[in-house]
Amino acid sequence: MDPYLWVKALHVISVIAWMAGLFYLPRLFVYHVERREEVPAMLPVLEIMERRLLRGIMTPALVATWVFGLAMIWMGGVDWSTAWPWVKAAAVLVMTWFHFWCAGQRKALAEGRSAVTGRGYRMMNEVPTLLLIVIVVSVIVKF
Repeated sequence: MDPYLWVKALHVISVIAWMAGLFYLPRLFVYHVERREEVPAMLPVLEIMERRLLRGIMTPALVATWVFGLAMIWMGGVDWSTAWPWVKAAAVLVMTWFHFWCAGQRKALAEGRSAVTGRGYRMMNEVPTLLLIVIVVSVIVKF
């Protein structure tokens, strides 16, 4: 059994879990800001969902993604003389920034101080999709 393939599989599993959260959390934010006036009783439920998603799934998946990704680099699985790993690395850094931006927004929403609108969260919800496209194309095409 090739240990590199096991690390790669665990990396892909971690990325999928992380991406699922990155797609879903901003959608919860949309519901949070658009329903806070109409259905205030819904806010505690949304806050629990947001917090548990971030702490229970997204952050552990972020850490695992980084650990297994760095392990693959350490195992020699990346040719840094080509462009694709640099493009992927940049996109992963932006994706990590987005994760922490979401964490900050979750806290701001819980404290009632977020100024982002539902439309703003919808637009930000597209960020992980665009980054995912860049990452997958760079890894598969290896330009």
